Amino acid sequence: MNESTVKKRILFVDDEQNVLSGLRRSLRNQRKVWDMEFVGSGQDALAKADESHFDAVVTDMRMPGMDGAELLNRIAEKHPHVVRVVLSGQSDQESVMKTVGPAHQYLNKPCDADILSMTLIRAFSLRDLLGEERLKSLVSGMRTLPSLPAIYSELMKIIQDPNASVADVGRLIAKDPAMTVKILQLVNSAFFGLGRHVSNPVDAASLLGLEILKPLVLSIGIFKQFEADKLAIKDFSLDTLWSHSTRVGSIAKQIAKAEGMGSPAVEDSLLAGMLHDIGKLILVLNLPAGFKQLPEAKCDTLNDCVITEKEIFGATHGTVGGYLLGLWGLPESVVEAVALHNQPALQGEKVFSVLSVVHAANALVHAADKGVELENMLDLNYLNSIGMADRVEAWKVLVSEIDLNTT
Repeated sequence: MNESTVKKRILFVDDEQNVLSGLRRSLRNQRKVWDMEFVGSGQDALAKADESHFDAVVTDMRMPGMDGAELLNRIAEKHPHVVRVVLSGQSDQESVMKTVGPAHQYLNKPCDADILSMTLIRAFSLRDLLGEERLKSLVSGMRTLPSLPAIYSELMKIIQDPNASVADVGRLIAKDPAMTVKILQLVNSAFFGLGRHVSNPVDAASLLGLEILKPLVLSIGIFKQFEADKLAIKDFSLDTLWSHSTRVGSIAKQIAKAEGMGSPAVEDSLLAGMLHDIGKLILVLNLPAGFKQLPEAKCDTLNDCVITEKEIFGATHGTVGGYLLGLWGLPESVVEAVALHNQPALQGEKVFSVLSVVHAANALVHAADKGVELENMLDLNYLNSIGMADRVEAWKVLVSEIDLNTT
């Protein structure tokens, strides 16, 4: 049986029985696709998780005995594949700080049943693309991603400078994709109640403010430094990866602007381009032996690359990265673009979108920087299906103009 057709099992935890009863009523339409269990304490939840498989745990924060943060920490350690969501009315800073590590997402009570359902459905749909259980566990188990050592060191210095501004911190974070992902996870959580998604890390830093950022960075440790000596993999360089990603993001933004996309889509194109290869970092960190096989593998075309990654890992780096971003609550258009940037034909509704822009930008950068044939990196059938194949030449000119202005 296809895993996507198997009922997902979800454990809801809250010490207030009326809350659990309300969840039962509001989610009854999901009973055809979800098996749901409801328990009144962290201890009971942990016992249930030890007894049988669950796909997700949704828990209150403050409960007698074992609180939500401790429960999710123990779930993460013992059952890393589980999607972990906080659903709580406690929105004080201390509570949020405790869940930054173990929780994938933070939703506020009262939470609309449709929002809760869609949060879980998105996570499950991306996870089903991963296939192998080991990938689900290793991605779900990640709490942060490593940053460039130079930027990490500079951030540690500037965050402790009493004269530093939040804009200075935001601009530095914006230079590092790993830091960008983590800060956007936090600012897009329902705790902040913004009612809109944020794709710009500078804006995210300003919204959080230094009073929250300082303890997050210095005490909670939401960022960490990449230790290159522990991952001496031939042909892999974090600097090179981030340089390529930054260039793709910049070109994606220019393509989006040239095609008249609105402000949110332009910002999302920049972000998705910057994050499109985040899955490679996840694979390097967790499956270095498999990653070492990639340079030797034959990968002359886009399709070759997709097939090779699936043979080695069971999934593409795009899917791996997209799953993490989806778990962490980043904007849906960004998640789709990262997950499918090498497989745009899998897009549900064939429309020109952030995915289209990032797919094109990535292909153009590879063609310009590595001397590969552009046609080998582009899915022209997909571009034809959305009526944009005739724009490729204009995008090539755009890249040339960008290169001239930066040399």
